[in-house]
Amino acid sequence: MAKLAIIATIKTAPGKRDEYLKHLKAHAERCLATEPGTLTFEILVPLEEPDTVMLYEVYASPEAFQAHWTGLSMQQIKQDAAGLQVSLTGVRCNIAQ
Repeated sequence: MAKLAIIATIKTAPGKRDEYLKHLKAHAERCLATEPGTLTFEILVPLEEPDTVMLYEVYASPEAFQAHWTGLSMQQIKQDAAGLQVSLTGVRCNIAQ
């Protein structure tokens, strides 16, 4: 089965990126520790966009991503970071072999 990569862009509330990052880092650690299909979860901090965070995630399969998207860690970060996230967009990608 083919791996699935996600490139996501998150806009945070103005001036709240550092606070949001605390919750996002905990989320990434939980996902890597408890979701066998989550292979990579990298958090990127754009240098010239102070209220933006980007993610590079790799999943073992589309099903693994769906398990992540509906999983407990996702529910936890939504609760923990309520009011800190303005928007989330993502692009699903195949990994060139």
